[in-house]
Amino acid sequence: MGDIPSMPRARILAVANQKGGVGKTTTAVNLAASLAASERPTLLVDLDPQANASSAFGVSNAPRHIYDALIGALAIKDVVMPTEMPFLGLVPAGRDLVGAEIELVSLERREHRLALALEPARDTCDFIVIDCPPSLGLLTLNALTAADAVLIPLQCEYYALEGLARLLETVDLVRRELNPRLEIAGILLTMFDARNSLSHQVAGEVKRHFGETVYTTPIPRNVRLSEAPSHGKPILLYDIHSRGAVSYLRLAEEVLARAGHAPAPGAPSGSPARVAGGVAGGAPTGGVGRDAPESAPNGGRDDDTA
Repeated sequence: MGDIPSMPRARILAVANQKGGVGKTTTAVNLAASLAASERPTLLVDLDPQANASSAFGVSNAPRHIYDALIGALAIKDVVMPTEMPFLGLVPAGRDLVGAEIELVSLERREHRLALALEPARDTCDFIVIDCPPSLGLLTLNALTAADAVLIPLQCEYYALEGLARLLETVDLVRRELNPRLEIAGILLTMFDARNSLSHQVAGEVKRHFGETVYTTPIPRNVRLSEAPSHGKPILLYDIHSRGAVSYLRLAEEVLARAGHAPAPGAPSGSPARVAGGVAGGAPTGGVGRDAPESAPNGGRDDDTA
């Protein structure tokens, strides 16, 4: 009798940029949701004290959150919350995370606390997506130490490349000193306005500098993307037919391809109509796992890019 093949371990993606307002949390939330819609068991970890990724799912003041796992008070499985998507779990942020940068300084292996906390989850998920704070402090350092790769959202504006060099230097430092497997997953152009020549100029400049590292899918400026968090939903649950939803679904396909993942048998991909079958219709599930059930479709309407 042959050996039973082992389950692939989760790929951990840190979504990071120390510059605020670049669509970092929007990307973490909606990429995680899009991977889950492709029937990939996914865990979204909110490591930002602002807890915007948590509120994007209608979660605030969670009684148990990532801070409890960082200090070793609770196992990661005990802080995972269900979402409306059957293949997506959420590890929320909470108030205590505000002081975590200071408290972690005195802890043993302070840069590795998140990696240690997430280790058990790597055997139950395909992807773990970390929403990092808009800084290069100890929390972001923990995320980069835990991650296999970093995804960098870059806003299509005049100062887009400002600060990127510092982030890349930090990634190199972490790779040398703490996490030799860390790589750049890709650079994602966000808030792209096809009607604006500046967006095209910035996109061209970034692609000239970074070539194939830049994802081919840009994320447009999109009203529905901006509205979704106020309703406590990712864009796939708020308006699956919006330009923002379609863009994040395409990004998820790129992420899967770069990670070497073949499409899951029967998994929805491509058009929103096909993906709708993998998006929950309402009832929360008990968590995230490789045998999560299917769910009903959810619809929406078109919007503009402004």
